[in-house]
Amino acid sequence: MATSFDSPRLIADVGGTFARFALESSPGQFEHVRSLRCAEHADFHAALTHYLQQLPAGQPVRHAGVAIANPVEGDQVRMTNYHWQFSIEEMRQRLGLETLLVVNDFTALAMAVPRLPGTALRQVGGGEARKHSVVGLLGSGSGLGVSGLIPAGEGWVALGTEGGHSSFAPRDEREIALLRHAWQQFDHVSFERLLSGPGLELMYRAMAEHAAQPAQALQAPEITQRALDGSDALCSDTLDLFCALLGTAAANLAVTLGALGGIYIGGGIVPRLGEYFDRSRFRQRFEDKGRFSSYLAGIPTYVITDEQATFVGASAILEAQLRQLEAGGAILEQIRRARSQLSPAELRVAEHVLAHARTVLNDPIAEIARAAQVSQPTVIRFCRSLGCEGLSDFKLRLASGLTGTMPVTHTQVTPADSMLELGAKVLSNTASAVLQVRSALNRDMIDRAVALLLQARRIEFFAVGHYGVVAQDAQFKFLRFGIPSSCNTDPRLQALAAEVLGEQDVAVIISASGKLPELMQVAEVARARGAKVLAITASQSPLAKKADAVLIVDHVEDVSVQLPMISRVLHLLMVDILAVGMAMRRNPEAALVTQTREALDESNSAARPRRGADSSAPGVSLSRLTSHSH
Repeated sequence: MATSFDSPRLIADVGGTFARFALESSPGQFEHVRSLRCAEHADFHAALTHYLQQLPAGQPVRHAGVAIANPVEGDQVRMTNYHWQFSIEEMRQRLGLETLLVVNDFTALAMAVPRLPGTALRQVGGGEARKHSVVGLLGSGSGLGVSGLIPAGEGWVALGTEGGHSSFAPRDEREIALLRHAWQQFDHVSFERLLSGPGLELMYRAMAEHAAQPAQALQAPEITQRALDGSDALCSDTLDLFCALLGTAAANLAVTLGALGGIYIGGGIVPRLGEYFDRSRFRQRFEDKGRFSSYLAGIPTYVITDEQATFVGASAILEAQLRQLEAGGAILEQIRRARSQLSPAELRVAEHVLAHARTVLNDPIAEIARAAQVSQPTVIRFCRSLGCEGLSDFKLRLASGLTGTMPVTHTQVTPADSMLELGAKVLSNTASAVLQVRSALNRDMIDRAVALLLQARRIEFFAVGHYGVVAQDAQFKFLRFGIPSSCNTDPRLQALAAEVLGEQDVAVIISASGKLPELMQVAEVARARGAKVLAITASQSPLAKKADAVLIVDHVEDVSVQLPMISRVLHLLMVDILAVGMAMRRNPEAALVTQTREALDESNSAARPRRGADSSAPGVSLSRLTSHSH
């Protein structure tokens, strides 16, 4: 089901040479198509602003989808084949957009494939596509884009890959000469080094060297044109080799993905070759796979001839993003995950919110209760189980979830990753999780938690297993405040510690799932003894519902197959939030002075030892409080 087009949507396709823009006025209807040369604009913002200024007045743009020739992971975008770089969120704010989605251009092109009519494709060679099978996609432009589609239910999942950087392997003496020539410039020769605009120029020089002929200073369009009109034999050899190598790359992609649904070719070069490409050695090399030749012969190959195909894919991904935002943001994702744990009455509230998210924003509590067929106190209990203070706070978080940028995603670590790639992925995944937890932070609940700790005569920290280190870290921090604190990680000692809690004590229970029986018993005993319970746990969990205050950490890791890493970091950060909150409340002026002094010290001399504040004054030195090694 499509979302309404209450305003035109901006769609862009950004490459290393040109940036193309269009307005989508209705599904699949692209107007005011413009192609701007990247070199004529200082950055992406300048190019986009220039385009918007050329549009007719009275066409406000609220949502935008941008396909860019670059990997997109997280908020920062740095183009591989051009110098443009920007923050997605900062760009969204500068442009005054509600939604700015940025995706890899070949991911967008892949998502267009199921939506393209037959007239937008030209089959090269034989083969027949199997329905509901994996599809491969590649294409040459300023680089070599590679992607794929995996059928998932009634839809598709697009693969964001950098397959263009796979290593080139020569097949004959001429290609060996090409590799030797490329080695003079590059330690690693990938298919992208050759199957691209710059690669076409490199191949031309290599063919000239191989033929012992002088090479002219020709650019890729000139090489292509001379080959097509037959005016230059060296250019003809170069383009012939280009098409053959593309056949090899396409075959490699087909056998790697098992792309029985077909291989589709896009990009800025091949679609312009027309019938020349059909007659080239592309298909011959595609099927030339030894024992797997018959396998490749059955896979069809198509050239994408629709110049707006990338627009179609970017629009489809933007549409899916807007549906997700309309269905709810982070807080609604919490509700979806927790439905199986809700009481029948709370489940009715959840289903009503999921089905009518925007209506709930404006409805009074009486109308929400009536529509969900529950009592008004049930609505309040439902909101508080999510870590919200009440219905008003729930609505604020819901409203913030109905706008936004492309969600941050998790990047899978693979055995093929180098140590640098592994480290970058681990850090990126942790950063993504921190941002997601940040979106679920609740100011009132943090205030309540800090207030409980400030009034505490004694603080007991409870955790088990891998989260014991979080409780130990918390004990260390709060002992520095001069508050009697203990860390309890043994279930037998936890039960005894809970039995001696009193009315002025606080039990801080740290649990990723919020379901462990031993920790649930601690919460029940602590409350029975009159102590307050502060939980750092998952939303909608049984522990969250028993706590007087709760800090929500929704990040699931399968501890049956791996040690908790990111979730443990998130719990440690929650402890830091509480500790810094305590420091600020107890002595805000001293805490701010210390922060300022230490910031100046770091900027003047990062290597100089800092003496910090007097350790006899609890809550003064934030650096000592938060820099403890875990």
